[in-house]
Amino acid sequence: MSLPSFARVAAPADPILGLAEAYRNDPRPNKVNLSAGVFVDETGKTPMLATVIEAERRLADAATTKLYRPIDGEAAYRELVRQLVLGPEHEAVVSGRALATQTPGGTGGLRVAADLLRQTGASETLWMSEPTWPNHPQMFHAAGFKVRTYPYTDATGRRIDAEATLAVLGEASPGDIVLLHGACHNPTGVDPSPELWRRLGDLIEERRLLPIVDLAYQGFGDGLREDAAGLLELVRPGAELLVSTSFSKTFSLYSERVGAMLVIARSAADADAVQSHVKFAIRVNYSNPPAHGADIVRTVLADAELRPRWEVELAAMRARIKDNRRAVVGALEARHIPGDWSGIATQRGMFALLGLSTGQVARLREEHGVYVVGKGRINVAGFTAANLDPFADALAAVVASGA
Repeated sequence: MSLPSFARVAAPADPILGLAEAYRNDPRPNKVNLSAGVFVDETGKTPMLATVIEAERRLADAATTKLYRPIDGEAAYRELVRQLVLGPEHEAVVSGRALATQTPGGTGGLRVAADLLRQTGASETLWMSEPTWPNHPQMFHAAGFKVRTYPYTDATGRRIDAEATLAVLGEASPGDIVLLHGACHNPTGVDPSPELWRRLGDLIEERRLLPIVDLAYQGFGDGLREDAAGLLELVRPGAELLVSTSFSKTFSLYSERVGAMLVIARSAADADAVQSHVKFAIRVNYSNPPAHGADIVRTVLADAELRPRWEVELAAMRARIKDNRRAVVGALEARHIPGDWSGIATQRGMFALLGLSTGQVARLREEHGVYVVGKGRINVAGFTAANLDPFADALAAVVASGA
């Protein structure tokens, strides 16, 4: 016997992680990496938060065992995450119809949600925005869904086309699943207005759709509660949905892979029943979650001293991203690069979409050593005083050529 012949043909590189590898192998000293979604400080380094360091010290001092954790994670972590996402006084929390499960990052949360739905007989059709995070279609295709798309932005890529979004989602069949970005839309940085969130909630209720909300950046937009406002518009009395959240960015815990998946059901009894299927999905996948990252998050969120300090650190990261957005707009406008770039300053989160052609993206990389994703998604959190001007100069040159 031998491996399948198809296994001997190299798979295409991941559209984001493959670029990161190409960047690492690029020998040019002035190369610029704006492809990976990681926060960096002014020195270009991804820092460890002081509260995380303190939490790790406390955990090391108190450590006595490395036993398995429960399939769905430690109870204290799950409760703290549930309250962080929805608010401690929310009806879905108080009633017990919302339950959280620890997962390996937000990606793990999405995959657990996908497996849960497929194994319990949900619709095979899942709708996602165009554009979206490049791993979304790959993940849900791999889980066995038939992926369809709804339009999200207009031709500029920097404004939502609300009517087009609602018109296409209005064609979805009852029971279909719709994937929504809870805040800091990746890759555009453009989020629905409160009015559009209400209209989406009305449409979902009317068409009897099942939402999955990807809330990977809660706190990176305008604040912890502010960034949950769209999600909370969907959590209406009796409404059911799934939520995936991540602490990679907001705790700078990229390598620890810590996140959660929340099930919000009609009742506490239904939530308990669904949770049994969640555990089954996890058991046949990775069996038990890793402990360290979740212990850090639990320690910080539960501590009266560490939690407010973490919120200050989070606010500082958020402020740096907003400052970078304004700086990017200033740099592009100073070079008179054609187009209206002003919207980048008011978008939210780590990403902005430049709306470039594949040829322009290739030229940025090949001629200037500037790495961006897809149609020109840039990580705004990746700019420093050292790389902003080289990026802007390269973009001006590429756009001027018209290629």
